Amino acid sequence: MKLPVYQIDAFTESVFAGNPAAVVPLEDWLPDQVLQSIAAENNLSETAFFVAEGDVWRLRWFTPSVEVDLCGHATLATAHLILGEMRPDQQEVEFLTRSGPVSVVRSGDLLALNFPAMAPQRVTDGAVVEAVSSALGRKPQEVWMARDIMAVFDTAEEVAGLNPNMDAVSQLETFALMVTAPGEAPGVDFCSRFFAPAKGIPEDPVTGSAHCTLTPYWSQRLGKKELLAHQ
Repeated sequence: MKLPVYQIDAFTESVFAGNPAAVVPLEDWLPDQVLQSIAAENNLSETAFFVAEGDVWRLRWFTPSVEVDLCGHATLATAHLILGEMRPDQQEVEFLTRSGPVSVVRSGDLLALNFPAMAPQRVTDGAVVEAVSSALGRKPQEVWMARDIMAVFDTAEEVAGLNPNMDAVSQLETFALMVTAPGEAPGVDFCSRFFAPAKGIPEDPVTGSAHCTLTPYWSQRLGKKELLAHQ
């Protein structure tokens, strides 16, 4: 069997930048073990597989080791393939996923993702805060939790300088660990990094699903509805 595989860099205007995703169109679903093996061989943070179901598309995402419930950059990459090559006259693509329906629409020369908000709750358990601090090698200002643990720092310099213990991060009871701080560059509202070593992704270059939590937090903290983020 021969399958087309596209490697598409999302969230960037430049080659060799952004976050690369593998995108694999399918006529029908293959066994899960085969999908996982393809993703492992691609060895990118995510491989997206999709099958047409009438006017919508069933979309699934795999890291090199597990299937995940939500992935932003591989969704954007898949929509880029569909709207750019497969359905160039279409203005919107709707995906059916394990996290419910998500859509991507044309917005001028860009594509806009419509993703669910996953607002975090403040963590007050001292043992969790200590475990996060130990894994990161530095105590954050605050710790929050949604799907992922979110550690908040005072400065972008602190975030950039972190060197997490990946074994310790893997032991945290969470899908992933993200770190964030106010932005440093002009016009940047906040910055972040994202670690999911237990899911086969030591550090992800750009993580759309993380912003389902980062955006509600920073929107409330900064009192803004439009935010520019840097990862």
